[in-house]
Amino acid sequence: MDDNLHSPQRRLIELRIEHGDLDGLIDRVALERPLDELSLRRLKKRRLALRDLIVTLELRLTPPESA
Repeated sequence: MDDNLHSPQRRLIELRIEHGDLDGLIDRVALERPLDELSLRRLKKRRLALRDLIVTLELRLTPPESA
């Protein structure tokens, strides 16, 4: 069971959830209340970094296609 807690698949799920949460937060903050531009840029930069991590992990987990 401990192996499942630290598996790459679980990490991928966690990253996708965090990315989705951050995406929703950015949308809500942009609509509900003014936020200083620096904070908004930081949120967007973190979201992009998460997306890059997700793509990297997906590529590692996807077996190469046979020719």
